[in-house]
Amino acid sequence: MAIYTLSSLSFIEPTSKVAFFSSKVIARTRNVQMAAASGATSTAAKVTPAVIVGGGRVGRALQEMGSGQDLLVKRGESVPFDFEGPILVCTRNDDLEAVLEATPKHRWNDLVFFQNGMLEPWFQSKGLGDADQVLAYFAISKLGEPPTDGKTDTNPEGLTAAYGKWASAIATRLQAGSLSCKVLDKEAFQKQMLEKLIWIAVFMLVGARHPGATVGVVEKEYRSEVSSLIAELAAAASAEKRLVFDDGIEERLCAYARSVAHFPTAVKEFKWRNGWFYSISEKAIAEGKPDPCPLHTAWLRELKVV
Repeated sequence: MAIYTLSSLSFIEPTSKVAFFSSKVIARTRNVQMAAASGATSTAAKVTPAVIVGGGRVGRALQEMGSGQDLLVKRGESVPFDFEGPILVCTRNDDLEAVLEATPKHRWNDLVFFQNGMLEPWFQSKGLGDADQVLAYFAISKLGEPPTDGKTDTNPEGLTAAYGKWASAIATRLQAGSLSCKVLDKEAFQKQMLEKLIWIAVFMLVGARHPGATVGVVEKEYRSEVSSLIAELAAAASAEKRLVFDDGIEERLCAYARSVAHFPTAVKEFKWRNGWFYSISEKAIAEGKPDPCPLHTAWLRELKVV
């Protein structure tokens, strides 16, 4: 998933409600209010206005799906104090701390996270235990282009899913952009989130072992490695979270790989992706137990990631 990078952030520390956000944000808020007053089409009006944090490919695409009443928050700007509605966070994982600091605390329960990876430990550390999330199974080739839905031969209905307070509003927005989106309960969402985590951990790691291999090449030419690693990580995730994956997980993940065959591979954002599985291995070893993910650990060491 391509997301906007908020590097070198310098958010304004509020001294009062009035001074909380910059003059640029105030000006844009007025423009939003004027757009709302001027009216919108009946279809677009059904999309709940939102604050969108991050002006990269995903953030801009979400804004295009709106009715002209969204507020885009870019680098160096704070989330406004009194703009109602969801706050769609479309930044890199490593920028989440800065985004949280720039958001009024009473609005934290309106945050909707579009990031890949395992966010649960970070949510818990911030008191965001039941935060809204979106699993975005769509691709955007470059800024300004419409997204391509991640429908596969095993899931032709689409894989994108949303969970939480604003899940229905997110589904409506994505559907306005001709994308599919399911609204799931906590358990169903967690299983699908873990499947996507396994997908990115497996295909990026196997691809990194074969320099230059795209996701499609990994799925086609290194399927035995993929199969072994999926089985290993799925077993570890199942034991850790005490859940059972639906039958056919390997086929679902390989089908998604075929739908995004052109994607490059690399082990990135280790803390949020492969790092979660490695932490399971470290915990087991510290307790004198066998490593539940020996192949994963060996390949990470082979590539000098750990």
